[in-house]
This record gives sequence, C-alpha cells and structure tokens, in this order.
Amino acid sequence: MDYVIAFAVGGAICALVQILMDRTKLQPGRIMVLLVCGGAVLSAFGIYAPFKEWAGAGASIPLTGFGHTLFEGVKKAVDENGFLGIFKGGFTASAVGISAALVFGYLASLIFKSRMKDS
Repeated sequence: MDYVIAFAVGGAICALVQILMDRTKLQPGRIMVLLVCGGAVLSAFGIYAPFKEWAGAGASIPLTGFGHTLFEGVKKAVDENGFLGIFKGGFTASAVGISAALVFGYLASLIFKSRMKDS
C-alpha cells in the first residue's frame, strides 16, 4: 500500500505542476523555485513533515521534498551552530543528493552527445 500512496501523491504533485505550466505563463525555472520554496514554507509551518511521513517517496522525491530537506537542515544547523547554521545547514542536509546529481549528470554527458536543435 505504501507504493500506491507514494505513486498517487507523486503523480498528483506532478499533475498539479503540469496544470500550472499549461495554464499560466510562468517559466519552468520559476515553477521549480516555487516548489522548493513551497516545501520550505510548508515545513516551517509543520505541515510537510507529517505529509512526508504519510506519503513516503511520493513527497520526498519532488522538488517540494528538496525544500523540506533544506529547511530541516538549516533548522538543525541553526540550533547547533547559531547564525552560521543558516549558511551551513542546507548544504549539509542536501550534500548527497546534490553530489549524486552532479556525478550522474557528468556520466550522462560522457555517454551521450549533445547537439543543437535546428530551428
């Protein structure tokens, strides 16, 4: 049942984002920023953590989950290190995910050849 819930929640988040892309003039980059900031804001109000606990990977994999991870990392680092935790916490909490994205992006660039689209 956990897989079904994760699939449904992740699909619902993606469907809402697709509707946002189709119905507004917002560019994809701005929508991505809205998702990350939305996850952080929902975490600040204490809403995202129980939602993530219930939805599992369906809530932790999308960009809203990344915002939640950043917020939780900053909150923990501020509790431990004070003001400097604002700058340190997000990097510490998301280092593995960012590193994996860089490594796999580099490997993909070695395997596939990019080319410009003909206009």
